[in-house]
Amino acid sequence: MSNETVSATSTGAHSTPKQNSEKGFVASDKLIASLQQVLVDLIDLALQGKQAHWNVVGTNFRDLHLQLDEVVEEAQEHSDIMAERLRALHATADGRAATVAATTSLPAFPEGELDTHKVIALIVERIDDAVATVREVHDSVDAEDPTTADLLHTIIDEFEKLSWMVSSEIRTAK
Repeated sequence: MSNETVSATSTGAHSTPKQNSEKGFVASDKLIASLQQVLVDLIDLALQGKQAHWNVVGTNFRDLHLQLDEVVEEAQEHSDIMAERLRALHATADGRAATVAATTSLPAFPEGELDTHKVIALIVERIDDAVATVREVHDSVDAEDPTTADLLHTIIDEFEKLSWMVSSEIRTAK
């Protein structure tokens, strides 16, 4: 996760009171904070993927340009799933720009034009960092809520596949 553990309430993510006919499992503060960190990293991955998409230049530009949109779409889809899971567990999700900037565990993306090889290395690093966050919180999430852990399994599977596919653009066979 980020440099220090972020509490659910410091990010704006927090439990909500159960109202009306809502019933069911209620997430602990630790579970909320874990899902919030996954949410933030996925939002940041989508933003950084778009930054790369707009500014990549060089060999195989078009292929990478389109592949970056796939990374962005996956990150957006799974961040929405995480946010909706937080809501289903009687918690709020905090995807505000200031929260994402302050709590992401992904390194900042460089500004300006970047060649395709550099973009591939940067995006793969960020995909792998996002997966590392999911893996880091997985066991505690699974202990409290196996249903949510299943969602994390999907994220790991999808993004490790993306990492392999994107990194293959600059790998050489042995």
